[in-house]
Formats: sequence, C-alpha cells, structure tokens
Amino acid sequence: MQPDPRKYLWDALHSVELAQEFSRGKSFADYESDAMLRAAIERQFEIIGEALNHLSKVAPQIASQIPELPRIVAFRNILIHGYATVDDALVWQVLSDKLPDLRCVLSRLLDLDHD
Repeated sequence: MQPDPRKYLWDALHSVELAQEFSRGKSFADYESDAMLRAAIERQFEIIGEALNHLSKVAPQIASQIPELPRIVAFRNILIHGYATVDDALVWQVLSDKLPDLRCVLSRLLDLDHD
C-alpha cells in the first residue's frame, strides 16, 4: 500500500509552521547566538526536505507543483551531511525569504487557508 501523499504535505507544512513559530520575534543575531534555536530550525528544514523528497517519489505530479523542490531537498542534504559547514546566514535567509511562499504552496495543495 502506497502512503497517502497528504501525509508528506502535512509533515512539511507542520515543520514550516514550527520553524516560523520558533523564529517569531527573533533576529539573525538571536539565531546566531542561540544553539538551541539553530538546532530547532535546522531540524525543521531537515524534516521539510525529507518529507518533500518522499512526496516526489510517491506523487511526482503533486511534487512538481512545489517550486524549487530539488533545491529544498538539496538544502536538507547539506544540513544533514554538511553539518560542519552550515552557513547560518543562508539558513536565516531561507527561513525569512522562502518559507512563507512554501507555506502558501503547501496550504494550497492541502486546500487550507493559511495567512
């Protein structure tokens, strides 16, 4: 039995929301100086990338509607395998600039109304 693609969409969306919640009211300086905050946000990016990688295998037609999906999965791989060379500024930029759009796409694919 093939997994329901919505599970992967939900997992990714939940992690997007958690990363945004963790960073709410925080600055890049806060992020740089707080190891627990960095670890929490990086973990959410890892889950997003893993969920969307699985989605691309079980439902490529749905996954194709997610902009920059290969870059999202590659970012996850960098966080997992290149952990010693993670660029904090890049993580913060992706968090600030890319996650809001990804949240909208995932919500749309799940037919949710998220602002």
